[in-house]
Amino acid sequence: MRTDWAGVFPAITTKFRSDASVDRDAIAAHCEFQITNGVHGLVVAGSLGENGVLSIAEKLEVLQTAVTASGGRVPVLLTVAETTTAAACELVKTGAQKGADGFMLLPPMRYVSDRRETLQYLRSVAQSAERPIMIYNNPVAYGVDVTPEMFAELADEPAFAAIKESSDNIRRITDIINRVGDRYRLFCGVDNLALESLLLGADGWLAGLVCAFPRETVAIYHLAKAGRIEEARAIYRWFMPLLHLDVSTKLVQNIKLAEARVGVGSETVRAPRLPLAGEERERVLKIIDTALATRPELPEFS
Repeated sequence: MRTDWAGVFPAITTKFRSDASVDRDAIAAHCEFQITNGVHGLVVAGSLGENGVLSIAEKLEVLQTAVTASGGRVPVLLTVAETTTAAACELVKTGAQKGADGFMLLPPMRYVSDRRETLQYLRSVAQSAERPIMIYNNPVAYGVDVTPEMFAELADEPAFAAIKESSDNIRRITDIINRVGDRYRLFCGVDNLALESLLLGADGWLAGLVCAFPRETVAIYHLAKAGRIEEARAIYRWFMPLLHLDVSTKLVQNIKLAEARVGVGSETVRAPRLPLAGEERERVLKIIDTALATRPELPEFS
């Protein structure tokens, strides 16, 4: 299932009404905002999309909203982050029926699987999938590490098309490429390692702060790929204090506050999360407002 996935794929936030119900209209509007500003794909119901507090029905509702909003202009990936292999296999089947162009697959949730269990889980889901899969490797957050050697072992599964590499180890980009070449489309999943990853050969950036700042994110990607490194680096240095907000246990609240500040969302999160408050909120607001006050003029790129 080789894909042409590349570029900037936002991990979009799930928009809620004041009563914490899913706000389909706001999600559709945000998908349009992202696509209009040049992103190359959408990922829904991920960690940033508050996957853990969404029911299966709600995940599919968010998926269908994004698929309709996209209208085929960009691929839409549904995140699969289930607690059992059976549930994950069922979700990839249902997600395909509901219009998903592919899936982002996390390791088993709430259980730290060993190497053998991880490989078996990933293979089982792949063999149930009718759409391509991006494997999400984030040992920092989830305690399960899919190593370059494991990616090589999994290369015989045709459903595996891409990797979201979030190990927080920039060496992994080169190690994966050296091990498997171009077998997978390779995405950086850590906002404040994105330019480094692109320069080392990553195909894309599965991004967080893009939710509030898509034009800057897309500009960095295109400039890096065009070899216009100085221009990309200047934007990246401006962006870095914001990008650090993605590498936090409060990434959802941080990014939703940024969305609210630029007028493309609200701070509403679903409990047990609570919106930022007090000194913590003021600190994040200062970072956002400083960035807005010094927002760079973006160069032209094709």
